[in-house]
Amino acid sequence: MSLNLERLNWMPSPPLVPENSPIDMQHLGRMTLGEAALEIEVLALFAAQSRDLIGRLAAVPADAPALAHTLKGSARAIGAFRVADAAFALEAAMKNDGDVAGAVVLLQHAVEEAGTAIDRMLN
Repeated sequence: MSLNLERLNWMPSPPLVPENSPIDMQHLGRMTLGEAALEIEVLALFAAQSRDLIGRLAAVPADAPALAHTLKGSARAIGAFRVADAAFALEAAMKNDGDVAGAVVLLQHAVEEAGTAIDRMLN
């Protein structure tokens, strides 16, 4: 039996691994029940909150562990998992006398990356 493959209509397969995006849009969609207006509102709130928190965390204030924890939870809620992982790493560095300055820099980069992606989505 010989198939003529040129006559088949091929469809691309979805990626096995999600896109390498700072925001997991499928997760965000689940968390907002697919409501586009709510997605926009949540992304805008996260962008403002994360920029504020990273600005405050740069000085490593006394409440830095609570600020990092807040950022981690917010990031997980919207699917900004790189930000959440970096905030978790900062929490761990503060708890275990690790490289706090290095962890803050990594968190700053993650927040900038997520912020840039959000700005593109909102504009």
